[in-house]
Amino acid sequence: MAESALISTPFTATSTAEDVLRGLDLTGVRAIVTGGSSGIGSETARALTAAGAEVTLAVRNTTAGDAVAEAIGKSTGRVRPRVARLDLADRAAVARFVDAWRGPLHLLINNAGVVTGGLERTREGWELQFATNHLGHFALAVGLHGALALGASDRHGARIVSVSSTAHMRSGIDFDDLHFERRRYDPQIAYAQSKTANSLFAVEATRLWASEGIVANAVNPGGVATGLQRNFTPQQKRSLDAAEAAGVFTYKTVEQGAATTVVAAVFPAFAHSGGHYLDDGQEAYTVPNDADLAQHPHGVKEWALDPAVAERLWAVSTDLLHSRPE
Repeated sequence: MAESALISTPFTATSTAEDVLRGLDLTGVRAIVTGGSSGIGSETARALTAAGAEVTLAVRNTTAGDAVAEAIGKSTGRVRPRVARLDLADRAAVARFVDAWRGPLHLLINNAGVVTGGLERTREGWELQFATNHLGHFALAVGLHGALALGASDRHGARIVSVSSTAHMRSGIDFDDLHFERRRYDPQIAYAQSKTANSLFAVEATRLWASEGIVANAVNPGGVATGLQRNFTPQQKRSLDAAEAAGVFTYKTVEQGAATTVVAAVFPAFAHSGGHYLDDGQEAYTVPNDADLAQHPHGVKEWALDPAVAERLWAVSTDLLHSRPE
């Protein structure tokens, strides 16, 4: 895509979610925020609730989710978000969440994510970061497709926001060894692969569902110090410190980190246009797959937007989710 065609907005790296939502009334909008019990997810949920949306926090720890929901209700003066249990690494838990949902859905914010310090697997033997960050959200979105279609049929429309990361620039999708059964395990590469998958999901979901009024976009929230980093290896922490020192990124507040998610969720230009990757509130420019991250910290690699790869990943993901647990 030529740079001249990129979608621009009035927002920047220092904008907050509240800035993006100022003056908007989201009454009647029903939203799900995964990972809404902490960090960027809780701020996204707070900002949407403050603007009038009916928010559901989809979380593993419902006790933490209830505490956040209560705080959001008190701070905004709005109806507190609903809390529902969701473990993205557990297919049965995702299915239960989907089965319990009733009525239309207008915003699906696929925000939750895990970072592991070493190799961990699900009961199926899937690598945990890929299973949680991509496959769990994939199953959730596909399961809620009907609810999103209902949401798309009214004036609010339906959007999916897939939270990716600059980390996607470190790895494409290794279809020959998705779950690190043969190659040496590197948690940074595993995380990067899952974040590339988050972007590719938005590409293919839009291709398949845009005719129904459902669009999906991927976002990079930027560098935000949250609980996600608790399992970073010393090497990962050194890499972050070095990147900050080199000016590759500057740490944002949680309020700033949630802003790009909210841009994808409410900005008019993204209401019917999907398959984009946003960074600092703008659609990011595309860079070659061999581009240096230090030189292009706000770009998106070609492998994260490749329609053929996105279609293949969708098919592979579908097959995995339909396979029988061992």
